[in-house]
Amino acid sequence: MAWSLYPKLRGLLFSLDPETAHDLSLKGLDYLSRFLPLALPPARPTHPEPVTLAGLVFPNRVGLAAGLDKNAQHIDSLARFGFGFMEVGTVTPRPQPGNPRPRLFRLESAEGLINRFGFNNLGLEAFVRQIKNSHWVRDRRGILGLNIGKNASTSIDRAEDDYLEGLRGVYEWADYITINISSPNTKNLRDLQGPEALEKLLTALVLEAGRLRQHHQKRVPLFVKIAPDLDERQVEEMAKTIARLELDGVIATNTTLDRASVVRLAHADEAGGLSGAPLKERAKNVLAQLRARLPREVVLIGAGGIMSAQDGLDRRAAGADLLQLYTGLIYHGPQLVLDLAKSLCVDQRA
Repeated sequence: MAWSLYPKLRGLLFSLDPETAHDLSLKGLDYLSRFLPLALPPARPTHPEPVTLAGLVFPNRVGLAAGLDKNAQHIDSLARFGFGFMEVGTVTPRPQPGNPRPRLFRLESAEGLINRFGFNNLGLEAFVRQIKNSHWVRDRRGILGLNIGKNASTSIDRAEDDYLEGLRGVYEWADYITINISSPNTKNLRDLQGPEALEKLLTALVLEAGRLRQHHQKRVPLFVKIAPDLDERQVEEMAKTIARLELDGVIATNTTLDRASVVRLAHADEAGGLSGAPLKERAKNVLAQLRARLPREVVLIGAGGIMSAQDGLDRRAAGADLLQLYTGLIYHGPQLVLDLAKSLCVDQRA
């Protein structure tokens, strides 16, 4: 019943600046969760259909993508949407403001967003503190992924240092860790997807994860999040490296720089990454290419342009083990989580 109100609220939210609307929505959700608990459904997975991947038991296949809760400040509230898992961040070792506002733009007729946030976050120390304070985390109610990146002030040749610091800082609290090398909004970050740079970075992180595994007496799977703007040869090279280093999974994909599907729309020329429905086919194609080239045990998380239950089924057919939402939530609200989880349950039993 509470989720059915979102279509009515959306008009009001869409009358506001997008980033202001985003912040108000999360604060409002926190208020409802804290003071009006009966207005929200219980914090448990919607349509549970457990699946074991990378040694983790996911209550259902629908997750929250990183970026919506950058500082891990809203975990307890967002958990009420019924996700099977959630991912928060991207966090960098040191706090940074990101790019100047405005930095978020709606392409409403196309159900798209363009953002150029630039990893704005409060830094690793504050991020971990928020996670420690989460009831959902302390009570072990679900799977939590932590997404790490590098500071804008760190040169690309020293990026490994930031990722190692992030890995060490979040390891104890993560169910899985995502290495974000695909945001288009940090200068030269996508250079880390090149064969030599990728091999060097991932090798260092895999070795450090092995040491942390011994120290903490727990194994935390490593995922890497890649861009949709890769040609077939680049995808093949990345798949070889990921398989060789035995990473646990890939998130496909981040936002795109391509504007072919939104030409002449308002804000289409804004700098940043495009998400939502215009990203759908590009993200699905990259995921399908990865599925054809990676061992079956490598987990694939489909992200980008999942706006309906049918989109979720299509992404599963393309090879996704799990799904993540962000822009779809902005346009369709929490009901989308329920619709996806229900349709994937039915599909899995078929």
